Amino acid sequence: MITSTAPTIEFNATATDVFFSDGMLHVKLADGREIAAPLEYFPRLRDASQDQLNRWELIGHGYGIEWEALDEHLSVAGLLRQH
Repeated sequence: MITSTAPTIEFNATATDVFFSDGMLHVKLADGREIAAPLEYFPRLRDASQDQLNRWELIGHGYGIEWEALDEHLSVAGLLRQH
């Protein structure tokens, strides 16, 4: 009997960083993945200033991202479902 010795990959879908470039929202995850989505999907973010965009906070131990002044809250799970 042959058994696989491939390593098990551990997925950790919690956010560790957020940044913006070329009209895109980028979210880095703890397991090394990166999610990117057009700002067009999020009108409050699309219409915000760069200063407002940079005032994000991780919530729920990284399971969500909040822009309190913009009243915008995104979940990592929701971003992953969009892909």
